[in-house]
Amino acid sequence: MNRASTPVTLTLPDGKQRSFPGPVTGAELAAAIGPGLAKAAAVIRVDGKLRDLSAPIDRDADVAIITRDSPEALEVLRHDAAHVLAEAAKELYPDVQVTFGPATESGFYYDFARDEPFTPEDLAKLEARMHEIVERDEPITREVWSRDDAVAFFKSIGETYKAEWIGEIPADEEISIYKQGRFVDLCTGPHLPSTGKLGQAFKLTKVAGAYWRGDARNAQLQRVYGTAWANAKDLDRYLLMLEEAEKRDHRRLGRELDLFHQQEEAVGSVFWHPKGWTLWRIIENYLRRRLDEEGYVEVRTPQLLDRSLWEASGHWEKFRENMFIAQSADERVLALKPMNCPGHVQIFRQGLKSYRDLPLRIAEFGSCHRNEPSGALHGIMRVRAFTQDDAHIFCTEDQVTAESIAFCNLLRSVYRDFGFEDVAVKFSDRPAVRAGTDAIWDKAEAGLKAAVEAARLPYTMNPGEGAFYGPKLEFVLRDAIGRDWQCGTLQLDFVLPERLDASYIGEDGQRHRPVMLHRAIFGSMERFIAILIEQHAGKFPLWLAPVQLVIATITSDADDYARRVFAAAEAAGLRAQLDLANEKINYKVREHSLAKIPVMLVLGKREAENGTVALRRLGGKEQEILELDDAIARLTAESAGPCG
Repeated sequence: MNRASTPVTLTLPDGKQRSFPGPVTGAELAAAIGPGLAKAAAVIRVDGKLRDLSAPIDRDADVAIITRDSPEALEVLRHDAAHVLAEAAKELYPDVQVTFGPATESGFYYDFARDEPFTPEDLAKLEARMHEIVERDEPITREVWSRDDAVAFFKSIGETYKAEWIGEIPADEEISIYKQGRFVDLCTGPHLPSTGKLGQAFKLTKVAGAYWRGDARNAQLQRVYGTAWANAKDLDRYLLMLEEAEKRDHRRLGRELDLFHQQEEAVGSVFWHPKGWTLWRIIENYLRRRLDEEGYVEVRTPQLLDRSLWEASGHWEKFRENMFIAQSADERVLALKPMNCPGHVQIFRQGLKSYRDLPLRIAEFGSCHRNEPSGALHGIMRVRAFTQDDAHIFCTEDQVTAESIAFCNLLRSVYRDFGFEDVAVKFSDRPAVRAGTDAIWDKAEAGLKAAVEAARLPYTMNPGEGAFYGPKLEFVLRDAIGRDWQCGTLQLDFVLPERLDASYIGEDGQRHRPVMLHRAIFGSMERFIAILIEQHAGKFPLWLAPVQLVIATITSDADDYARRVFAAAEAAGLRAQLDLANEKINYKVREHSLAKIPVMLVLGKREAENGTVALRRLGGKEQEILELDDAIARLTAESAGPCG
């Protein structure tokens, strides 16, 4: 180190300190601690912010060396993988233009502008070249350029997309540029010291369409996806999960099980078939019973509401681009509701409310519409027309904690009933674009934190992801193959009651604003049903199965008896199907197994004579001979479900 300057003292995570005569890089700090750490180091965290190992630290700071195998380094590895992918693409296809390539939750992607579509063979070539680039162990270095120099450079090499983006950055702002080999990219970093540090535990997975800047009016790009991990074991585990996820894909199972379909004439909407709608009704009726037990009242609000209400609520300003707009014959501007909350406030405002009426819990299975970009749609998990299991609790400030605890307890109980034991909580605080003063947000965030802590729920922070009117808790389910799904929410809102003039008469005889708790358990019915399909791979537990049992005959001699068994099953409230087809029983067993019907009652001449049934369960090879009444009683008890 030949940097004469002010001494620097760095405090390590264990509290120990290291002092240096002047600025020091993360790489130098790691080497000073030990050669093993220097070899394992990936990036450094300085006062909570990740930086390159080569970045100088010129002041006293809290620091931590982040090793390559630590969870914190995984996002950096994936970001590096995106750059290595872009470098490989430029080497193999010099005419390609690179746009952007971030890390994702499970890997990375890079968007490319290229006239010819990438093929599966191209992906194999790209992946092979990426491995070569890692083997080269090219140093990754950072430079700072002026905006105009950066624009000129990227224009000179034909990267018009990069040049356009950089040209919109303020002229006096420094531009961070990273180089590896002959590849140069705009990036804020941080990155690993060299491509060799990435390792070989990555794989390209697919190509999809994307739009420049996410706008369908702009040029279409090709998005190449990949996944990257710290080691081969983690990569193999993830690829195995992808294989399992493919088998469980709700879109494929929805077709195979005849639950629903979607088509171009109704993009982002769902055509529910009888079996799918049966599943929907089972789930909706279950939750309705739970809400009744918890003292909710159910309502129904209009689909179309005048623009003036959305302006008053703040949604017109903050959410307008996601709303479907209509105009009536008298030229009034209306919007299909994207959420139910303003309508529930209107119900609250009808008639004078007293503090004795609070808390008031208003629920709705509300049909909503949001103008999601077509590229963001995914089966029935992300749609434009959906139904929220929505509710709003109007209460006093003193009631917030008790109501939040009650909701969290209800939510966890509901999730357990559907087989989800592992639930994580994220606390999303104020977003950049929001309504309400900082003082209101301070009070709302403090109130929600107090509530979630009183509910004894551990949580992690999700900065800047709150709703525009208040902070929220997000409840994340982990499914059978380890994937996380954000479903339920709880939001604390002081803003909408003020904006929409909701009030109640307090014990002091004066008007007060209620606090509004926005809450949902499933999030949307469509999304939750998709998650359930994938959770169970279509093999629903008996209480959820749209068809619970099929009564199948071996010979026509048993047809009359089969009809009596079918009538007995229906009389007991079981969802049964009768199969008298002139097919061999092995064929019937195979067909109904593919349809994932949980139970088969197989009937032949012997069963008809003895008044018995041969009970077979999905996935089992054995069958159990039971008296008819015993079989019906057993299946009725099993199918009752958690609210039976």
